[in-house]
Amino acid sequence: MKRSKYTRPAWLSEAKTGERLTTSAMIASLAGPDQRTAPAPFGHALARLAEERPEIVGLTADLGKYTDLHIFAQKHPERFYQMGMAEQLLISAAAGMAREGFQPFATTYAVFAARRAYDFICMAIAEENLDVKIVCALPGLTTGYGPSHQATEDIAIFRGLPNMTILDPCDAHEIAQAVPAIADHKGPVYMRLLRGNVPLVLDEYGYTFELGKAKTIRDGNDVLIVSTGLMTMRALEAADALREDRVDVSVLHVPTIKPLDTETILREAGKGGRLVVVAENHTVVGGLGEAVAGLLLRSGTIPKAFRQVGLPDEFLDAGALPTLHDRYGISTNAMVRSIREWL
Repeated sequence: MKRSKYTRPAWLSEAKTGERLTTSAMIASLAGPDQRTAPAPFGHALARLAEERPEIVGLTADLGKYTDLHIFAQKHPERFYQMGMAEQLLISAAAGMAREGFQPFATTYAVFAARRAYDFICMAIAEENLDVKIVCALPGLTTGYGPSHQATEDIAIFRGLPNMTILDPCDAHEIAQAVPAIADHKGPVYMRLLRGNVPLVLDEYGYTFELGKAKTIRDGNDVLIVSTGLMTMRALEAADALREDRVDVSVLHVPTIKPLDTETILREAGKGGRLVVVAENHTVVGGLGEAVAGLLLRSGTIPKAFRQVGLPDEFLDAGALPTLHDRYGISTNAMVRSIREWL
């Protein structure tokens, strides 16, 4: 898909190019020093949507500022609920509100939803198929604060949960579009969230988010990268770098992990002669990589070769994000090195 000229909505304002970010390691931006960004796309999109939908309420477990829900709270204070540092209470309250006809958006860190509140999500929300949106910051390796805050296994945990829709958006452009889409979907949703000054990438390609749909961002004959979340941004960068080696790379973006767009994935992976690489900001155990591998095996689709770019099956170190991303193989440079070796 060719890059297209993009006219940005007024509410999705872009941060100044080259503006120095001063956030801490806990909420560090993933944007490069000269990369375009938009501030708090989730918070702004939800606040805007709530103007039209009085049933929307926002809840958080003492993390409104760090999940961008404070934007919603400022616009709709009478519909904002601060539940304190008690994730089980957050989820239980959201379930109760959904039963009364509200549409709760509950935010916390991904580790706290997946590890502390899983049973409540399972029994109070998923089993009852309630219309609750669980939106969680710091997915995968997006914080330098070590295993206590790195949600490297959250997709694996929630993939096995019946009725649960799972999203991993790439950038600010997609997050802004995903918010009304998940509000239109009736049922539980778990969405990974990039917060703060979030990179803008997909707008350059004329991309439009559709729930449950994977889309080819760019075509190529040598390698197919099937990616999700921030790794689609890295995949596009890697494709540009590999072009210098005359390696032609296709990028298939898969923002909806569950339900998986099996038709599109099988069609693209079935095109012969290409190395298939699944790239995700998640452990290689139980995430998109294994979902795609299982799909290919069950369908009898055999690519030229299949590889994974993802986090290792171990507890990760604390430190600066660029260092950690390179160390654990999910930086752009690390992805390029791996693909060159596999080829």
